[in-house]
Amino acid sequence: MKKKIRSFYIAVDGGSASGKTTASKIISKEFKLKLLSSGKLYRYIAYRIIKNKNKYNKNIINNFSKSISEKKLNSKKLYSQSVTNLSSTIAKKKYIRNYLKNYQIDFIKKNKFVIIEGRDIASKILPNADLKLFFRCSVRKKALRRFKEFKKNNSSIKIKEVEKALKLRDFSDKNRKESPLLFVKGAVLVDTTNLTLKQMNDKIVKLVRNRIKQKIDGNI
Repeated sequence: MKKKIRSFYIAVDGGSASGKTTASKIISKEFKLKLLSSGKLYRYIAYRIIKNKNKYNKNIINNFSKSISEKKLNSKKLYSQSVTNLSSTIAKKKYIRNYLKNYQIDFIKKNKFVIIEGRDIASKILPNADLKLFFRCSVRKKALRRFKEFKKNNSSIKIKEVEKALKLRDFSDKNRKESPLLFVKGAVLVDTTNLTLKQMNDKIVKLVRNRIKQKIDGNI
């Protein structure tokens, strides 16, 4: 692919547990695209804030954003409940989103074959992406998926609590003032509610392959 086209960008958006992260990893591996999960950026900033005794301002956040590295974004320390809760809160702050947008723009400039997943990628970060994917899934199915993940870690959480938390997060993502979760014009909807992992794999790989062919042929 890289010998035939000079760049290829994919924007992936969707709510929590919609399948977007799993799909992005599949696409990244299959087509050798550099992957960035914007959610990890907010988790990293949240983690640094907590380590800084919950003290932060614009200068502190700016310094935190400049210290981001691929290795740091893959730390297991970013997945505590406290980090999860705070990352959702700080994602509503415009100046934090702007600092992290700068990081994402630099990432795109450095890597010409890219897939970025999050909640405002097609609307704010990669509006001119070659392919825009929007993942959707029923709340009940998302809750079952997330519940199974928690159970692997011997969590005592109940499925009703998981479902409630997902509903609240989805509402917050869609209704926040700064960079809400949007289904943008030109995006391809991928509803994973009734798809097995293999079915989703086959669907997204076909979508990407077709779009690459269109770009090679000069049709996009």
